[in-house]
Amino acid sequence: MTPPRDRRQDRRMEQAADRQAAREVAKRKDHEPGIGHRLGQIGVLGWMIVTPMLLGLFLGRWFDRLAGTGITFAAALLMAGVALGFWSAWKWMHRP
Repeated sequence: MTPPRDRRQDRRMEQAADRQAAREVAKRKDHEPGIGHRLGQIGVLGWMIVTPMLLGLFLGRWFDRLAGTGITFAAALLMAGVALGFWSAWKWMHRP
């Protein structure tokens, strides 16, 4: 014969199971991205900044060779690329 069950102990077990189920639901709802996802975001941000800089630099060097003007266009377009890269990265990070 089995011993009589204590209703208070049963209720505590039910409450513990309910708390665990609520934690599982909250975990699924408020998911924290993994390390791979975070590293991917860092890589995307890096390319978003570097690509306009390099394009500005190469285009500026090409204009400088055509016009024979030292590094004037290269410096100006490099700075424009930096500004465009940081602006696009900032917009990407603050998207809804």
